[in-house]
Amino acid sequence: QVPLVETGGGLVQAGDSLRLSCAAAGLTLSSGVMGWFRRAPGKEREFVAAISNSGGSTYYADSVGGRFTISRDNNKKVVYLQMNSLKPEDTAVYYCALDKSPWSSNRVVLTTTTSYDYWGQGTQVTVSS
Repeated sequence: QVPLVETGGGLVQAGDSLRLSCAAAGLTLSSGVMGWFRRAPGKEREFVAAISNSGGSTYYADSVGGRFTISRDNNKKVVYLQMNSLKPEDTAVYYCALDKSPWSSNRVVLTTTTSYDYWGQGTQVTVSS
């Protein structure tokens, strides 16, 4: 059973919006930091956004700050990534991930893939110009 499942990807035009969802199956979502990462064609997986256990703290990559918003509903065991003003360079497979550790002020910890314990299989986002 895949512990995290992403949905909401698709093909959109530049300037459009999408909201990705990440649902947890069999995991205690509220106990960990949730992150979104993405992998563009020919590139390594990169950090996009992270949110603390309670949702009170967030952190974004510079490339998406001001356009993307991460949020979570622990009761529904879902994490969201609202993406506005999409650009062609946002085209990638988007993954959500769970870090069972508490929120860290260390940005390296938040942005490093090895900090996260569980991953989804990803959802494709394609932005046409």
